[in-house]
Amino acid sequence: LYTSVAMIDSEVTSTVAAAGGQYAQAKHIVGPLMAFNVALFLVFAYTMLEVSDAILLGDTIVAKAGVEGLTHNSFIAATIVVLAWLNYRGVLMTLNVNFVITAVAYISIVILFFSVSPWTQGAVLKLNELVTPGNALPYGWIGVIAAFQFGIWYYLGIEGTTQAAEEVRSPARSLPYGTMAGMITLLIAAAMTWYVCASLMPWEYLGITYYPLWDAGKLTGSPLLEELLFVATLLAALASANGCINDAARAWFSLGRDRYLPSWFSAVHPKYRTPYRSILFLLPIALAFAFIADLNQAITFSILSGVLQYTFMSINIMMFRKKWPLGSIRRGYTHPFHPLPAIVLFCLCVVTFFAIFLGFGSQLIAMTIFYFLISLWFHFYRYKFVRRGDQFTMPWPKPQGY
Repeated sequence: LYTSVAMIDSEVTSTVAAAGGQYAQAKHIVGPLMAFNVALFLVFAYTMLEVSDAILLGDTIVAKAGVEGLTHNSFIAATIVVLAWLNYRGVLMTLNVNFVITAVAYISIVILFFSVSPWTQGAVLKLNELVTPGNALPYGWIGVIAAFQFGIWYYLGIEGTTQAAEEVRSPARSLPYGTMAGMITLLIAAAMTWYVCASLMPWEYLGITYYPLWDAGKLTGSPLLEELLFVATLLAALASANGCINDAARAWFSLGRDRYLPSWFSAVHPKYRTPYRSILFLLPIALAFAFIADLNQAITFSILSGVLQYTFMSINIMMFRKKWPLGSIRRGYTHPFHPLPAIVLFCLCVVTFFAIFLGFGSQLIAMTIFYFLISLWFHFYRYKFVRRGDQFTMPWPKPQGY
């Protein structure tokens, strides 16, 4: 699914190089109503992912402290507020901090992997004992399908590289490279995490733990690894939440700039050059969800918005290739095997919707109703404020058939 997302996203974004990412793509290729919805998908996916990361960080600290009566609320609030302040102060500081803490977290996973002698099953790792013919697929293939939505959390947000389209020197080169490099990084880290954790803990425990890497560090018997993986878990959550605030604010800012929302949101800070009003507006929304939703619900809201966005991407690339065939406009990158990635992406999104319905049917219905009602509001009320002549900004010829 995410390989298809990366391939499709790289082609369209290297051609539609504008802040807002998939929102800017929808605005140019599909239309304003789709663009409005895609921007909301982005904002909710990133904001709820930020909330999930903050809850995870708070729960991890509480578990480590082991103090009776201590709750995660203060840690959640501090995390969201401090990261919002970082984003308020500037994107360079934000991304520099993210780069450092992500590197530390990633290196910690690599250290854990090589510390447990993965090439020698039975020395530390017990995969052959934990996974046997008797307990393989305990819920059958329906269990595999039901796990799709949580598998997505490994990679959720990688499509946010497109938000930097106006902040790189060469979008045609930097965005495909950044997306593909990010996918390779995630695939390696995900494979190492899965292999080590599944070889140290039974599936019954893996199904309920919030911090499997820290648990893996404990089970190695090394106090140093335990502390390292505790810190890595916190840093990974911080890095993810930090990037999500950056992406959500820019999507909200883009809506204000194009008058899909009041233009008040499109203000840029005179000193820090950040969309500070969007950052401040989304701050209390994130705090509210963090205090009223549990981790599973927050993840589900984030994943659902993400899957809606991926479904759009599969349709978007088909329309893009049909309206502007190869050779009609300059593309920074052309993904191979079209239309196979789009078809695979669409089918996997349908399966994931079914997986969400199995475990969180009420949330699926509630979110669908919300997006339907907000679409009616935009169509019948807000669209009249949009400057239609300013929507299409790319120097392209008219699409075929128009």
